[in-house]
Amino acid sequence: MPELPEVETVRDGLARHVLGRTVTAVDVRRGYSVRRHDAGPTDFAARLTGRRLDAAVRRGKFLWLLLDEGAGRGDDALMAHLGMSGQLLVRGPAADPPADAPADCRADPVAVPGAPGQVDHPHLRVRLALDDGSTLDFVDQRTFGHLSVPDLVPTPDGAPGGLGSPRAAVPAPVGHIARDLLDPALDRAALVEAVRGRRTEVKRALLDQGLVSGIGNIYADEALWRARLHGARPTATLRRPEVARVLDAAAQVMTEALAQGGTSFDALYVNVNGASGYFDRSLAVYGQEGRPCPRCGTLVRRDAFANRSSFTCPRCQPRPRRRP
Repeated sequence: MPELPEVETVRDGLARHVLGRTVTAVDVRRGYSVRRHDAGPTDFAARLTGRRLDAAVRRGKFLWLLLDEGAGRGDDALMAHLGMSGQLLVRGPAADPPADAPADCRADPVAVPGAPGQVDHPHLRVRLALDDGSTLDFVDQRTFGHLSVPDLVPTPDGAPGGLGSPRAAVPAPVGHIARDLLDPALDRAALVEAVRGRRTEVKRALLDQGLVSGIGNIYADEALWRARLHGARPTATLRRPEVARVLDAAAQVMTEALAQGGTSFDALYVNVNGASGYFDRSLAVYGQEGRPCPRCGTLVRRDAFANRSSFTCPRCQPRPRRRP
C-alpha cells in the first residue's frame, strides 16, 4: 500500500499538472470505486462537474483536491484513497515521464486524450475530463481504493490541514488522522510523549495513523533499522532520546524516498506521469530476507507481523527479552 512518500509524489504531480483546471465531465465506470460517496455515482459526478481544482493537499497517506467555492457551491474536496493499487494518472501532453528516471522505471509516453491509437487503461475506474483537453484518470486494479467528495471540517488546532494549502480544514473522513512527520505544524515534543504513553510495541505505534500518520510497514521497518530498535520493543520502556531517534529516522528515510519518487515493487504504483519510483533499490532490510545487513553483514530476518511481515537485523536490532 502506498505510504507517505508515494502519496506525496502523486500530490506533487497533481499540483504541477491539474491545478487551475475545471472539470468538464465525469465518467464513473465502476460504481464501487466511489462507494464511500454516500449519495452515489450520479451525485459524485454532479458535485465535480464545473468545479475548478484549486489545491492538491496531503496529510499522511490521505490526498485531496480542494474545489472552488464559487456560485454557492459547498466547502468540499475530491478525496482519493489509493488503497493497494490505486493510481491517479494525468493523460495529456504535459504528463511525459521525467527525463532523469532510470530507463527501466519509465513508462510508455502518455497519449493525448482522444488522440488516434489511444487505448484506455484496462483498470480505468473513474475519468475526469478537464478543460484543457486532458483527463485525470483513477485506475485501480485491485479496487481497494476509492474516490469521494466529502465536506471539509476545521482542524482542531487551527493549523493548515496538510501540505499543499494554508487552509485550516480537512475532509471529514480525515478528521481523526494525526499529522505526519513532514508536517511543519507537527508538535514533535508532544508526539514523543504520546508514543511513550502508549502501552504497545514501538512498530505498532509507528503504524497508528491516529498517533502519527504516513508511516506504513516499509518505512517503519527501515526507520527501526536505522534507529537500531526492534519493532517489538515496548513503548513504555523507551527513553525520550530513543523515541526521537526512531522518529527522526522515519522522517529521514521518507525524505530520501521522496527524492527518488517513492518505492515501487511492480507496476501497481506509479506517479501521475505513469513512471515508477525506485527507492526499493535503497531499502536496507524491508524485503531483504536472507541478504546481509548493510551495516554489519548479519543476514536479515523476516518475522510474521499482523498478517504482514517485519524485517530486521538480528544483530543491530536485538529482540527485547520477554518479561517473566
